[in-house]
Amino acid sequence: MITRFITEVSTTFNPFVNPGKTCRVFLAHLPANARQTMKINTKVLARDSQDPSFLKLKFKDGKEMELDAEKLSVKDVMEEVDRHSRVLKRQADLSGN
Repeated sequence: MITRFITEVSTTFNPFVNPGKTCRVFLAHLPANARQTMKINTKVLARDSQDPSFLKLKFKDGKEMELDAEKLSVKDVMEEVDRHSRVLKRQADLSGN
């Protein structure tokens, strides 16, 4: 997963239910130095909470991506992130940065 272009990650999830797995695994896939390169906000919900899980990402180009962690799998979330990151990488390569 290309994380170089992500500037902020915000997530809310309940770790005790299955839909929270997407957010947990996504956060586990972030590199060890992620807190130095991006802002990470997590909100862990209570066991009996009915609030939906979500994942919100901001990229260096200003694009905000809000993903429904209840409906998407970890693979789907990573594909969406990589798709936009590859576009940004291509733009950076073409501009010479």
